[in-house]
Amino acid sequence: MNVKARKEALRYFFGKVVDPMGYKFSPDEELVDFSLEQEVLLEQKYGVPYCPCKRITASRSENMKIVCPCIPFNREHFDAMKRCWCGLFVHKDVTDPSKLKQFPAAALKKG
Repeated sequence: MNVKARKEALRYFFGKVVDPMGYKFSPDEELVDFSLEQEVLLEQKYGVPYCPCKRITASRSENMKIVCPCIPFNREHFDAMKRCWCGLFVHKDVTDPSKLKQFPAAALKKG
C-alpha cells in the first residue's frame, strides 16, 4: 500500500464524513499529516484505520468505536472539547486548536 496515496484517500473520505457533523480537519497540517500516517500504518497492521491515540483491545466491538473518525461514538465529549481526542478533527468554528483543552469524558456534567 502506498502510504502517501492512502493518506490522501483517507483525507478525502474522512472529510466527507465529518463535514455534516460540523467538524473539519485541524488547521495544524503537521498534526493532520502525522495522524493520517499513523492511521495508515494501523490499517496496514490491522486492516482498519483505528484512531492512533486509543488503545486497541481484544474486543472487536469495542475496537469498532475507535475506527476513525470516531466522533459518532464520542459525540458529547468531543462537542464539549470542540475537537476529537487526538485533535485530527476540530469543530468548524475553531481557528486555533492549540487553545482547546482535553478533558476526560467523565468530567462532563450529567444532568
